Amino acid sequence: MSASILLAGIVLLVGGGSVARAFGVPIIWSVEIAQLMFLWLCVLAIDIAMQDNRHFGLEVLLDHVPAGLRKLIEAANIIIMIGLLIFLLRYAWKNTILMHPRLDGALQLNGSIFHASMVLGFALLVRTLFAKLVTLTR
Repeated sequence: MSASILLAGIVLLVGGGSVARAFGVPIIWSVEIAQLMFLWLCVLAIDIAMQDNRHFGLEVLLDHVPAGLRKLIEAANIIIMIGLLIFLLRYAWKNTILMHPRLDGALQLNGSIFHASMVLGFALLVRTLFAKLVTLTR
């Protein structure tokens, strides 16, 4: 739902900005807001894809192993990804704090608004992968 709202907002901002530019009254901030919304849309889309098992993956090797071993390999893979995301989450949080004083673009938005998307994205992926691990082990 929120991804759909973000996508609609991006389309409206880009369309409105294009029409305004055609009439000689450019809206400078429309592109900045559209970029920010697109960044957050990408973060949400990655998590939605992971939830629906539509995220990038290679299963060539897993297709040729017995079911029990496949389940073990998938569980190990999820645990490794959770560990990596938790490790990266710490640095994403530090980066967000460091970027807060930096002002970006014509609107002078804090850089933390952009960089916080990494924190949310990693947290959402950890949650999704943990739920997948629980489902896999049942």
